[in-house]
Amino acid sequence: MTRFNDKVAVVTGGGGGIGSAICRRLAEEGAIVIVTDMNAEAAGTVAKAICDAGRSAFSISADISDGRACASLVDQVIREHGRIDVLVNNAGINRRGNLLSLSEEDWHTSFAVNLDSMFYLCRATIPHMISAGGGAIVNTASQWGLYPAPNHIAYNVTKAAVAAFTQNLARDYAPDKIRVNAVCPGEIHTPMLEAGVNRSGRTIADLDKLVPFGRIGKPEEVAALVAFLASDEAAFICGSLVEITGAQAVA
Repeated sequence: MTRFNDKVAVVTGGGGGIGSAICRRLAEEGAIVIVTDMNAEAAGTVAKAICDAGRSAFSISADISDGRACASLVDQVIREHGRIDVLVNNAGINRRGNLLSLSEEDWHTSFAVNLDSMFYLCRATIPHMISAGGGAIVNTASQWGLYPAPNHIAYNVTKAAVAAFTQNLARDYAPDKIRVNAVCPGEIHTPMLEAGVNRSGRTIADLDKLVPFGRIGKPEEVAALVAFLASDEAAFICGSLVEITGAQAVA
């Protein structure tokens, strides 16, 4: 498929498990992908692998919890590539714990990375999308933002805010032909999930048993959903929160 030929896509958290899969999928479908991550080495590795496969990608290291860094990132992309057709706000962190076990730093950093970054990047990007006649924004929320899991209050609340942010942005900018949607993954096999599993003493096989579909999800499956929502095939989908969970209920 070539749904993104000559389109420019910016993906945050592009060096991570789901983010790198999104970058690869969009590039495979013809996009010029800007792989953005705070970890410059991780972003560069993903971009190089895409280029080695004969596709187009560039890496930019940025701390997207900083509004000035976000504005600079968007300015650089516009200066070097002329447009942003797709923005995937995928970067996120998970500071685990209930209210009494979290520090103020845990709470504020969770909001800075998971939510504030979307505010900054959308604010910088949307004027360019309006000038171009439209665009697509896909945010990574979470099943846990819709149905809270225990002992993850900072993550749950920030992802619930991402869901609300998505729907508000969609209502405000649909008249400008900017479609804003969010994916809400359940358990997906990523390095972040493996780290949590290792701390808990459980195994991936244990998680597989909790999913009616028989296994947890793959990053590539989330990437396929993101690509669909960002594509013209989803032309009338705007303001949607799309769960991808294998029918798993939050436990």
